[in-house]
Amino acid sequence: MATEGRPMIEPQTSEPEAARDASILDLRNISKFYGTIIALQDVTTSVNAGEVTCVLGDNGAGKSSFIKILSGVHQHDEGEVLLDGVPMRFASPRDALDRGIATVYQDLAVVPLMSVWRNFWLGAEPLRGFGIFRWIDTPEAKRVAVEELAKMGIDIRDPDQTVGTLSGGERQSVAIARAAYFGARVLILDEPTSALGVKQSGVVLRYILEARNRGLAVIFITHNPAHAWPVGDRFLILNRGHSMGNFAKDEITITELTRLMAGGAELEALQRELSGR
Repeated sequence: MATEGRPMIEPQTSEPEAARDASILDLRNISKFYGTIIALQDVTTSVNAGEVTCVLGDNGAGKSSFIKILSGVHQHDEGEVLLDGVPMRFASPRDALDRGIATVYQDLAVVPLMSVWRNFWLGAEPLRGFGIFRWIDTPEAKRVAVEELAKMGIDIRDPDQTVGTLSGGERQSVAIARAAYFGARVLILDEPTSALGVKQSGVVLRYILEARNRGLAVIFITHNPAHAWPVGDRFLILNRGHSMGNFAKDEITITELTRLMAGGAELEALQRELSGR
């Protein structure tokens, strides 16, 4: 017998109608410190509906702290996070999710041994019956899962197949479709292409564009400029907790993007040293 419960966010049955370029999240001079360690300092950017904001940086750049602040794991020490113009501190991941901010972690997106449709719902399955006599409406749950995945371009012939039989890109699509269905307005994707090959990375990038086209504000965390550039509308570059710039796509080239992410002058000095000049 299923445990009685409802998703904290009502599922969407139609595409979002959010206007493009409508600001949902604004970060103003955000800083986070762990003792004397600077995780982030004076980071500013905007996250808009119907856009992909790419957050780029190498290991130790501050990307994880950025995610944790927006997903409610940690709170910022300085600056402001505004949701629809209202200053906000997310008390927990549940609080952030209830306000429409969903995070898909690359290693925790799905449960490989569970079926596709169970992964889609993960405890929020539609129920039938009344009171204690309630059970999962399995046919409806499967139907919705297949339809929502089809909207992401995934043709699931058998919703009972385990997610572990899907490709890496398709697994990510299940998590993305799930977040969109349950009302996410902001979708944070944590390095979704880092462990994938070229072909599967391309699959995930197409899903990112599909989520953007459905009106979601997508935050794409990555260390790969070649993956960020084709889908990004805005780029925030982090280096050792500091912002190296916050650019719209028409304000920067991929060459400049790569140079800033790599450290610019530091990379040039290293190249001179290695070349013996």
